[in-house]
Amino acid sequence: MPDAGPSFTVKLAENDTELRAAQRLRYDVFIRELGGGGEMVDHDAGLERDRFDPYFDHMLAIDDQSGKVVGVYRLLPGDRASEIGQFYSEDEYDLSILKQGGRKLLELGRSCLHPDYRGGTAMYHLWNGLAAYVAEREIEVLFGVASFHGTDPQALAQPLSMLHHNHLAPPDLRVRAQPKVFQPMDMLDSDKLDRRAAMVQVPALIKAYLRLGGFVGEGAFIDHMFNTTDVCLILDTARMNERQRRIYGGA
Repeated sequence: MPDAGPSFTVKLAENDTELRAAQRLRYDVFIRELGGGGEMVDHDAGLERDRFDPYFDHMLAIDDQSGKVVGVYRLLPGDRASEIGQFYSEDEYDLSILKQGGRKLLELGRSCLHPDYRGGTAMYHLWNGLAAYVAEREIEVLFGVASFHGTDPQALAQPLSMLHHNHLAPPDLRVRAQPKVFQPMDMLDSDKLDRRAAMVQVPALIKAYLRLGGFVGEGAFIDHMFNTTDVCLILDTARMNERQRRIYGGA
């Protein structure tokens, strides 16, 4: 019989050992691979962490054969954000339009996979776990920053402009980069876009949200600490069509 490939267990971290496993994978991806940094990064222990970690749920994808954490997602429900006083991404984006909407919110972040598991089914399993999490808590709007590698917006003029012209969030969901850090995304007019070339530069995670009917907020954020250019993605579950719901739910 052909090899069916690895099997995975998806769960929320339940103890410090599992949290450290998530932070260790994040260190390998965001610090070693992508050249990021942070005030609370522990280089000696190889852990990427910050002050928000204790408040988030940490979803893990575990390879059943090796027992290793190979994928992570960080999740913050809106009611827990009110306890902290802010969402993580509020330093980058004005989220007032979402917070005043009266809907159940979930912030997503720190999504990454071990390099050996990219292009396989690990992310599929993480998304199934996310869909179950959202359904159980009756989440209505998901959002969070997603990143392009690098901090030169001109090098990203095609994909950023394409996202602005073709996938900008409607007014009731349109978060906006904070004024002090606002980086315009519409650097090219719509008639100057090469959609094919633009999509080549768009990371897989952002493409996945677009396939589900996701939008982007207005303006990008240049994150020099993490060596990235960030956009805010917003997904309104009420706006998803049936095809998108089937993809999202893993059917």
